[in-house]
Amino acid sequence: MGRVAIVGDVGGHAEQLRWALGWLGARESRLPADLTVVQVGDLVDRGPDSVAVLDEVERVAGRWVQLVGNHEAQYLPGRTVFWPDPLAAAGVARLREWWSVGRFGVASAVRTAEGDELLVTHAGLTVAAWQALGEPGSAVEAAALLNERPALIWEVGAHGRDERAGPLWAESGAALHEPWMAYPGVVPFGQVHGHSALVRYTDRQWRCAGRVRQRATVDWDARHVRVRVGGRVFLGVDPCHGKSGAETWEPLVLEGATVLA
Repeated sequence: MGRVAIVGDVGGHAEQLRWALGWLGARESRLPADLTVVQVGDLVDRGPDSVAVLDEVERVAGRWVQLVGNHEAQYLPGRTVFWPDPLAAAGVARLREWWSVGRFGVASAVRTAEGDELLVTHAGLTVAAWQALGEPGSAVEAAALLNERPALIWEVGAHGRDERAGPLWAESGAALHEPWMAYPGVVPFGQVHGHSALVRYTDRQWRCAGRVRQRATVDWDARHVRVRVGGRVFLGVDPCHGKSGAETWEPLVLEGATVLA
């Protein structure tokens, strides 16, 4: 066991990724020996230099688990590019190579020091997607099934805001949290996700109401959202860098944790 750090969406901000690596103790792109990093995807788009972000990830030495986000997925074969200022051909080729050789995962699973399992994906696994997977009973099993790249990972839903959306597209709140809160059975595991947040960090405003709001707490400086869902915890780690980058944020660090998948 050691430390597991989960890094939220980078969004083309190479300087933010370099800062996070230094904050985690990396020296000359080498991670500390006791650290495993899981990055939740959306390395590219929005910010000033997506190619530099990809370069930075390729330079990292140590235990690094790279997940795919919807912004990478749009550039993969057979997908539709939606971003108005897309990557140049060389960047697209690199993402496709990472996908073809298995450098991108869809999901990871982490066991905390307390023994809880957390499923880590880009956007979160909705109830409907979990049921389509066959209702796996553990985060490890769910991650293994998602990493086989089933068709449901591409599902966008209605603008990403309903529970038909797959784990690259589900939105916080209406798509992810509310259906799990209404689920009559046992919520099988907790989750960690990026992609969207329940709040606007720039002016510290909530974007949700009702029981989701009642069960959520925010670390405004670290830019982490914690929601209690059926005895489990769902953690949002998207720092929402936008075009200019976040003024303050931190990777989520789990002491005494282990990456299982």
